[in-house]
Amino acid sequence: MQIYVEKSFLDKNIHNISNNFNLDITNASPLSKYYFIYDKNGLSFIRDSKNLKEKLNINFLKGKLGWRLKRVNHETKLKKALGKAKVPLNIFDATAGLLSDSMIFLSLGHNVIAVEQSKIIYLLLEDAIRRAKDSMPFLSNIKLINGNSFDVIKQLDALFDVIYLDPMYPILKHNIKKSGELNAIRSILEIENLSNDEDSMINDFMRLDYKKIILKRPLKSKKIYSNINYQVKGRTTRFDIYL
Repeated sequence: MQIYVEKSFLDKNIHNISNNFNLDITNASPLSKYYFIYDKNGLSFIRDSKNLKEKLNINFLKGKLGWRLKRVNHETKLKKALGKAKVPLNIFDATAGLLSDSMIFLSLGHNVIAVEQSKIIYLLLEDAIRRAKDSMPFLSNIKLINGNSFDVIKQLDALFDVIYLDPMYPILKHNIKKSGELNAIRSILEIENLSNDEDSMINDFMRLDYKKIILKRPLKSKKIYSNINYQVKGRTTRFDIYL
């Protein structure tokens, strides 16, 4: 896969990305349908060269997530799901995605190991962290890993305070226009031929020894397991907590 970079934006960072992940740097317009682009906004991914609006760029300082981080005290449902803690929690985010909820955990003072199976999304997240770390000191408390989350947690062999699961679920017809980022993630998983078997993943984690699992679900979805200890319900989503 290629990274399109104009000569004026060539720097040490993009060379490191290219070398570490075997990506070719080019200053000629790529002919392939999908590729990375590196410019003043950092690293982005073009998933359809015929529609450059289909570009995914992660920015923790702006947009919906930036707004959430500015009003983190309003994240009452997520905070209630975590529970009161006298010391920072060690949280394993098995479904990193775009780190939207893990960024809230970090801003609340907790430590996070987040795993993302997609190499494309992982690279976008790494670059977003690089750009934001000076403005967000709490980013020093996250370790981002590219891989299969169940394999990773078995290798770590650690008992986390919280295992957080936020599997993707079907987009309702009336929410399609609001689900641009989710659609982007789905299409990237297809490009990389990665599995999106949420039920199997949840089953795997439920077999582990754990202190607490938080499973994020659509509000009206069926319970996957009957042994839920308690639930925290929001307007459109709920958190099923297993102890």
